Amino acid sequence: MTVTVRTEGVGPSAVFALPWLVADELGYFAEENVAVEFVQNRAEQKLTEPVADHELVDSIRNHVPFEEGQVDLYRACEWGQIRRAHDSRRGARIIGKRSSVAVMALMAAPGSKYIYPQTLANAPVAVSFHNGNHYAAIQMLEGFLEADEIKTVGYHTLDGYRAVQSGEAAAVALSEPWITLAEKQGFQKVIETHYAGLELVAPDFDRAVYAACNRAVNRAVAALGRDKRPYLHYLIDSLPEVFAGEVTPDDFHLPRLRYVPPEPYTRLEFEKAYAWMRRWGLIEPGARYEDLVVEDAQTDAVH
Repeated sequence: MTVTVRTEGVGPSAVFALPWLVADELGYFAEENVAVEFVQNRAEQKLTEPVADHELVDSIRNHVPFEEGQVDLYRACEWGQIRRAHDSRRGARIIGKRSSVAVMALMAAPGSKYIYPQTLANAPVAVSFHNGNHYAAIQMLEGFLEADEIKTVGYHTLDGYRAVQSGEAAAVALSEPWITLAEKQGFQKVIETHYAGLELVAPDFDRAVYAACNRAVNRAVAALGRDKRPYLHYLIDSLPEVFAGEVTPDDFHLPRLRYVPPEPYTRLEFEKAYAWMRRWGLIEPGARYEDLVVEDAQTDAVH
């Protein structure tokens, strides 16, 4: 009997879902009797202008289909998924670490004065609040600047990109394939990092189905390790239509794209990430590992 799993993987989510997309393309899910439906994420809250206060932005705004029951599982950054598991009205739970080790870079306009982290002191940095580029931007800059010198401002990614081009923002936090696009268009990189992510599932998601998905994803990770180039079209196609034809597979710096087998999410990892979020006022007090994480899935993944 084939089981259907609905997950994000279209549009901006493609870079984080690449092993899933590859596993589907190569038939690995079918061999596990899993049919995967890839869904476009959707936002209800519209940001019509830059937002200075992250408290005004809904942490789940880009993942409405999951809350509505149209998606069973999706992946995003570690910090954002902790916050969404806490905020979820559906009762989302963290089931494990995703296979995508994401990259994030702060990119400034060509020829601008923003050329290393200290030059961004008190300068507006465009981020998407409660997504990986928001949290990663803070973590990249806190090693160089005082907390009150870090000025993140909320934009949609395309708007943040345009804000740097117009001089409205000093830098924008970008993941792939946006980094490759920005480099090709002459942007200068201020700093870059990699970070882990997590997968959230519906409260009744079948653990055996998740194990089957991970077996398929593990095989896709191995395929990507052999050669990523045949699958870069998924990333290129995720860029807005206005950039059609701007990026080719040859433009990517392949070592920047990192994919690993999914792993359990430990209590220690949660406690460290949660404590950092509390220091920055990015989540309310009182969240507990046992309330937000599917603990038996972590045990199953270890044995």
